[in-house]
Amino acid sequence: MKEAVYVIADNIVSPLGNTTAQNFQQLLQGNSGVQLHNDPSLAAAPFFGAIVPSEQVQNLASTFNLQGCTKFEQLSIASIQYALSQTNIDVKSPRVGFILSSTKGNIELLEAQQVQQPSQLHLTQAAQIIADKVGFTTTPIVLSNACISGLLAMLIAQRLVRAQQYDHVVVCGADVFTKFVLSGFQSFQAVSDTRCLPFDAERKGINLGEAAATVIVSKEIPPQAGKVFRLLEGASSNDANHISGPSRTGEELALAIQKAIEASGIERRDIGFVSAHGTATLYNDEMESKAFALAGLLDAPVNSLKGYYGHTLGAAGLLEAIVGMHAMDNNVVLPTLGFQTLGVSQPLHVPNVILQQPTNYYLKTTSGFGGCNAAMIFGKYETGA
Repeated sequence: MKEAVYVIADNIVSPLGNTTAQNFQQLLQGNSGVQLHNDPSLAAAPFFGAIVPSEQVQNLASTFNLQGCTKFEQLSIASIQYALSQTNIDVKSPRVGFILSSTKGNIELLEAQQVQQPSQLHLTQAAQIIADKVGFTTTPIVLSNACISGLLAMLIAQRLVRAQQYDHVVVCGADVFTKFVLSGFQSFQAVSDTRCLPFDAERKGINLGEAAATVIVSKEIPPQAGKVFRLLEGASSNDANHISGPSRTGEELALAIQKAIEASGIERRDIGFVSAHGTATLYNDEMESKAFALAGLLDAPVNSLKGYYGHTLGAAGLLEAIVGMHAMDNNVVLPTLGFQTLGVSQPLHVPNVILQQPTNYYLKTTSGFGGCNAAMIFGKYETGA
């Protein structure tokens, strides 16, 4: 059996709060960070999205002395610091690694016309700025693989710990809401003009969002640790279907799911729920429904968190994995916000109210442009140790 690896601390900074606890409480109350915005600097017409309020960002900058940093850097650093505050990890140790997951990084500098050199937009430079501010001494690793970046970063962190390259790896995923990203998805005609409705017959497309989320992956559980979760196994695949359109069969995501389940040493019936990517586009949700059917998971409740957070890109896999872990810990399955009528070909069980049920393991899936897919199993510490 492979060496056990744990998540010993986590954090979410989003429009719903600055801590995981604040975020999770908002979700239990059915509150959403996706709101109608009318901001000409981002779009000519009103749009739905999840944007961290400027007052919240300013408070974070003041708390962590981040004046002069970009919004992307401020959200990332604040999330990392909140997670680190739950541990006594010395970030200056060569045994502590840092992975940054993002799709666009400091792209906001381009819109603000503050780019003097192209290197300012490089994710490696943004990662180094964040690392220096936090105090890491190891070279940061950047994981940028479309929308699976966050979950894939956790899988890479697990492998680095098992390979004994690090004792702890801090993984942060972040992206910010920009005109560049919004206009890009609008060009695909993939943006909904209402709050998104994953897996619903009336779904029209995505809402975008911004957030930063952090987990600390470790090979051991410190004595003062609070909530601890077990990282079981994960896998990735690529369907090579289209630069933006996912597989039409779901076979490739199903393959990643099956590999993750088999490597974890559990049965399909052990999975309490599936936290899907669930972007609310016609093609993604249909593909996932087929993948879950092929993987033998039609009996498991399936949810999407996009109605609460929008699509947070490089943060999505991490943010949603964290929420899933805390839902598992509380023996609940969160509803898919706004869901009413199933709109995919496979008979998924998509709850629209909170389900109370004992859950020891759950599955997180993500998919992204270029045909990439990732799946990972998470377990309660007491059942997996």
